[in-house]
Amino acid sequence: MPRRYPPELRRQALDLLVAGEPVKKVALDLGLGDQTIYQWRRTHLPHLGRPRRSPVGAGELNAARRRITELETELAVHRRVTELLRDVVSPKGDSRPCR
Repeated sequence: MPRRYPPELRRQALDLLVAGEPVKKVALDLGLGDQTIYQWRRTHLPHLGRPRRSPVGAGELNAARRRITELETELAVHRRVTELLRDVVSPKGDSRPCR
């Protein structure tokens, strides 16, 4: 039969987790097993657990991130070229006569 802990101890452990303390440190500080803390976190603080991803979704996400990186690089190159050419090429509709 699982051991029952006082609700105050559970609340203290969960408060420490919300504050950003790692599970292993909380377990060590409070004298609890880390699996107990993981179970409490999974039950009472599901938003602090790791997000679950399917292998298919993870691959699509990685591909999308790669594509975003490529597009950001391409945009940076275009911006730099525009900066460099701004001084060399006159804008359309310039009043200077053509030679």
